[in-house]
Formats: sequence, C-alpha cells, structure tokens
Amino acid sequence: MPKLKNRLPKVCRDRNQAFSWYNGKRHYHGVWGSLEAEKSYKRFIAALLESPNLPLPSVGCGEVFIAELADGYLDHIEKSQIDEKEYLHFKSAIAYLIEVYGVLAVNEFSPKKLMAVRSQMVKAGTLCRLMINKYIGRIRRIFEWGVREEFVQSNVSNALKSVKDLRKGEEGAYDNPPRKPVPDIVVEATLPFLPPVVSAMVQVQRMLGARPSEVFKMRVGDIDQNRDNGLWYYSPKHKTEKHIGEKSIPLGKPEQKLIAPYLIGKKPEAAIFSPRQAVKERAEQARARRKTKVPPSQQKRDEHRAKNPADRQIGEFYDRDSYRRAVRGYL
Repeated sequence: MPKLKNRLPKVCRDRNQAFSWYNGKRHYHGVWGSLEAEKSYKRFIAALLESPNLPLPSVGCGEVFIAELADGYLDHIEKSQIDEKEYLHFKSAIAYLIEVYGVLAVNEFSPKKLMAVRSQMVKAGTLCRLMINKYIGRIRRIFEWGVREEFVQSNVSNALKSVKDLRKGEEGAYDNPPRKPVPDIVVEATLPFLPPVVSAMVQVQRMLGARPSEVFKMRVGDIDQNRDNGLWYYSPKHKTEKHIGEKSIPLGKPEQKLIAPYLIGKKPEAAIFSPRQAVKERAEQARARRKTKVPPSQQKRDEHRAKNPADRQIGEFYDRDSYRRAVRGYL
C-alpha cells in the first residue's frame, strides 16, 4: 500500500509531553492529556492547513519551546560529528530538562528553573555529583547556542551562569568512592585467561603506571627506538596540539619485550594493541583447543572472512569500554 504523503501529522507522546512530527522535526504541544496540549495541537493543524511551510516562531513571540531548542541543538551537534558518547550525554541531560520544562518558552527559563532541573537529577539517584555538574554545564551550552542562533535572549543565557556547581554533600548529591589499584594477586590470576594482546596491554599498563587511554591509544609511530641508552620512549598524543610531545614515557626491557611483537609490519599510524589482533588470537586459541574436525561450513566462513576482511566490523583501536569488556569478559 502506498504511503500517504499528504496526511496531517498525528499527536504523539514522549514521556509526559505531547508532540507532532513535521518535516523531520518535533513540535511540542504541552503536557500529555492536558487541555493546553489539545488546544496547541489544534492551532498547529490549523496553521499547517493555512501554510504547509510552517516556520519556527521567532524569539520575539516568546513561543520557541525549550524542547524545540533542545532538538535543534541535537541536530546541530549531530551534523558536527560529535563523539557518540558525548551526544548520548547531551540526550540524557535534555531528557531531564524537557521532562518538566519542555513546553516552557526559552526566554522564560531562569536560574531557579535550572536548579529545579538539577534537583530532579539528584532525586533520580543515578548520577553522581560530578556528573550532575557536567549535565548542568551541557544545558548551559544549549542555551548559549540558542543565543548565537537568535532563539534565546542573551540575558537568559548569562543568568544561567550564576548557578554554581554542586559541592560535596549539597542537596544530598553523592560522590563515587575513589578508585583503588587492583591487587597484584587479582591481576596475576586474570592474565592466563586473556588473549595475548590484552594480556600484554594489562602488563604494560601495570609496569608503567599509565592511564588506560595511554595504553590502548599507542601507535607504532609514537615509540622512539633510536636512543643510545637502550631505552625506548613513548610519547602519548595529547588532546591539544600545543601539548604534543611534552610527555615522554621510558620503556625498559620488560615493556619492550611485550610491545615488540606488535610492531612488526605495521605502519606508523597503526595501533600497537588492536582488537582485530585479539580476535585473531582468540580464534587461533579456539582452533588449538578444538578436538573435533572443522566442518566444511566453518571452513567456507573462514575463507570468506580471509577474502573479505572489511566484512568484520572490528575497530583498529580499543577504547575504555571495549578494553574493560575485553578484561571482564575473560574473568
């Protein structure tokens, strides 16, 4: 059956908010089931019947809803190819914001209302104090973007800066306990169950006292093997260019022995410790332990994967989540 392109948009529900889809965007009407939402939806349909090209209301009208501003910001950062995790954090912060103030005009938002959103985050009990402070900072950035796009008056965004970060114990917010080093006995008991590449990563991190990111982001070109003192030196890449090369970590003989096998035949930009290598090692270990004959169907799959490596959706670098899963998955 053909899709009806000219059908008027229906009213939908998102948590306690009523909205309608039109031209790929959400248009919010108010609290679900309320008289305000019903009247807003009827005005929305009437405006569409009068002019299909429904414009976004101007700031002067005071009718740009916070939910519309938030959706516009999500579209903006999605087009700018923001990190996926940061995008999800913004979505989570926005969920708290629009749950109460989704249908509020953006220029009616105030520091008191921002503090009320923060109180909702504290009551939810799922975010620690530091994460709540970061979420509030993300909400401020949404309104700063709204000022640049002329959806929000500048005095509104400036006023939100007066809301200070939560301090320890304030409003009942909790802090996560400090992370402690894993006991050596636990590390030693885990290593035999890890693929060789993951085992090497864990040992190198332990020897250097390095951050996880400094290990799983290692590139072949970051290792200087040309010093006369017998040491190698690892220069981690920094987030900002002005700090690149400022930190240099010496690698002794034990670290060199662990890293050297993963340098062979790789380009300077390639990862030293790659999940692709771990998958390959795990498959080799499984084949070595196999006691039955490999069936023809498995042989065909292996041949196909060898000829079409792009079919395997495995990244070249670990990140903090995949590194954690690689260790925990073999405990």
